Amino acid sequence: MRDIKLVEVRSEIAAGTRGASLGIDALKIASLDKKSNFFTQFDPINVPDANNYLWKGNKFPNAKYIDGVYQVLKNVYSTVESLRMEKKFPIILAGDHSTAAGTIMGIKAAEPKKRLGVIWIDAHADLHTPYTTPSGNMHGMPLAMVCQLDNLECKVNEPTEDTITYWEKIKTIGGDFPKILPSDIVFISVRDTEEPENFLIDKYGIKNFKTSEVRTKGITQIAKETLEILKDCDQVYISFDVDSLDSSISMGTGTPVPDGLTVEEAITLNAELIKDKRVCCWEIVEVNPTLDSENTMAEAAFEVLEITTNSLVANF
Repeated sequence: MRDIKLVEVRSEIAAGTRGASLGIDALKIASLDKKSNFFTQFDPINVPDANNYLWKGNKFPNAKYIDGVYQVLKNVYSTVESLRMEKKFPIILAGDHSTAAGTIMGIKAAEPKKRLGVIWIDAHADLHTPYTTPSGNMHGMPLAMVCQLDNLECKVNEPTEDTITYWEKIKTIGGDFPKILPSDIVFISVRDTEEPENFLIDKYGIKNFKTSEVRTKGITQIAKETLEILKDCDQVYISFDVDSLDSSISMGTGTPVPDGLTVEEAITLNAELIKDKRVCCWEIVEVNPTLDSENTMAEAAFEVLEITTNSLVANF
């Protein structure tokens, strides 16, 4: 059986709305409501956040709170690197999605010679940079960080010198090289992108299985094709953003988008993908109970978490 370690990252500094730091506790409440013993099975590690930076005010319009984001990413990176060095399987419960960059940096640092593929189940591509972002929210940038992309071809912003200094430091956490190849990313249900992101998706030929394709082909076939695209990767990391779910379900997240997955589709998809022996880390992010009623989002997300973990355990 995989030696599973729960990693809790209560960071919300890179999100546009407040409250994602409460998502982990909302998941725990959901588990109590379902009378599940899930959270008694694993000893969690708490990664220090930098949410206190929110009180200081933002000084970086094109990369909000980048000074704090840098601190959090370093914390996540070192935690995940240590766990992977010990051959642990991290299941990561996180607030905003920027911390996924630290996760990828940590996986890569533990085994730098292994090629890492990424399955990104999300409504968004998260390929923005300080040069292209329309919002400045850094939860839209983690994949650009780990691919070391600036996307200057699509530049629309003039970030300050301090912003650029922090951005360069972030891109080199865990070493000054791309942690993944853009072509080793597979998107599932991504449907809310901006032109600079579309440019990169086209440039690198990144596959995006739209929700309609998931329904036409079926989950089993999508999982098979996803893993086939990543056949040359030695390791695979799965990141599940709850806004990949349809907006009729996912009100309890910062950026809900229509035409997403159903809860059943998300459960089946994650449970199927995690059976692949190369999967070394799984993550769930962006539950925000302050935007919800009756903890609906967290209850759906907890179902995905529990069944995916059960699938992992059953297949090892």
